[in-house]
Amino acid sequence: MIITSAQFVMSNSDITKCPTDNKAEYAFIGRSNVGKSSLINMLTNHKGLAKISSKPGKTQLVNHFLINKEWYVVDLPGYGFAKVAKNTKQRFSKLIFSFIESRPNLVNLFVLVDCRHEPQGKDVDFMEWLGVNGVPFSIIFTKADKLAKQKLSDNIKAYEKELLNTWEEMPPYFISSASNGQGREEILSYIEETNKTLSL
Repeated sequence: MIITSAQFVMSNSDITKCPTDNKAEYAFIGRSNVGKSSLINMLTNHKGLAKISSKPGKTQLVNHFLINKEWYVVDLPGYGFAKVAKNTKQRFSKLIFSFIESRPNLVNLFVLVDCRHEPQGKDVDFMEWLGVNGVPFSIIFTKADKLAKQKLSDNIKAYEKELLNTWEEMPPYFISSASNGQGREEILSYIEETNKTLSL
């Protein structure tokens, strides 16, 4: 897929005010500081599209970006935010789950996982919830450039082992690096092929 245009459309804390033009939505979510904004900018080939911050929890709203005037990238607040107040965490959680449960055009949720770490409880629990609730999702292992190939392979196998304790098969997954563009072609091809199957 070639990205010819990527534009910011809106930010919302009210799900009822999100776009209503019946275009497919691909949402991105993950723990704080997993590299979500960097990945979105890499995928869209637009350095300043999603705002990047070294401070975890920077994304506090649901952000819609229109890609090729055909489909949306949705940047969701992270979960597991270590440095925000408890009531803010609760507000984020409500916003996240409200979006996931209510958006009819949510085609796929990309769950970002930092490949440098072994399976984390919050990630596994969140994916478990998605499965129980029938939410289609894929995993993106981020920051692949930060690990040696063998360690990367070991960590992904650890995730497979953990998930296969309760899943019949591993969800689709991608290995990415916002620094060197790894995974960009595979993720965009996945979106392109998925779009072809839709009848929105």
